[in-house]
Amino acid sequence: MKALILAAGYAVRLYPLTKKYPKPLLPIRNKPIIDYIIEKLDTIEELDEIIVITNSKFVSKFKEWTKKVKRKKPISLIDDLTKNNLDRKGAIGDLHFAITRGKLKDDLLVIGGDNLFDGSLLDFVRFAKAKKTSPVIGVYDIKDRRKTSKYGVVRLNKNNRITGFKEKPKASKSTLVAMCLYFFPKDKLGLVGRYQVAAKNKYDATGLYIDWLRKVTSVYGFIFDCRWFDIGDHTFYREAQKSFSS
Repeated sequence: MKALILAAGYAVRLYPLTKKYPKPLLPIRNKPIIDYIIEKLDTIEELDEIIVITNSKFVSKFKEWTKKVKRKKPISLIDDLTKNNLDRKGAIGDLHFAITRGKLKDDLLVIGGDNLFDGSLLDFVRFAKAKKTSPVIGVYDIKDRRKTSKYGVVRLNKNNRITGFKEKPKASKSTLVAMCLYFFPKDKLGLVGRYQVAAKNKYDATGLYIDWLRKVTSVYGFIFDCRWFDIGDHTFYREAQKSFSS
């Protein structure tokens, strides 16, 4: 199994903090956000490599980081060759780039480099492996319908199979939202390229891919019970700092 950390965004909503510095390397309690992810990935026994995909603007920052971060698993970097927000590939574009450039053929655990949570990944991986050839996504209950408009909203059946997915709806009956956390079995990796052809360049949001994916194969959701922050702007960053400092 490989892990891929998506860290090639430009985080314009966090300017000026991220104008010259990548969001995953911003500190939370004197430690980069991405270090919390590395600690969780290090606990997965069958994981043999962590891949971080970034961009040409910030690849040097991540090279410096790899020299300092404490880790048990080997870490490699992929530069997606973009230089600014206007030519970014987007999350799914980066996922496809990493799969093809890295010639990835193993089960793949994908996680956003700005995802901060204090739950373990071990139960998520066990759940995913039990589903064999079905993709699995991380799901979080934000318990407030008024906040769902900022997320991809998920509907699950009694077996935790995804029966509905809506990216950033204006109103929703569900309070379950998708984390940027995915398990893709190796025999489903080729669907990323197939989706890009079908989407005709409208594939930036990972939620759009999941909504497409659930219609061509079974996709399941694993509900996390922990603190979770999707650090997209200054408000969420401040909230994460406050929560994790206590």
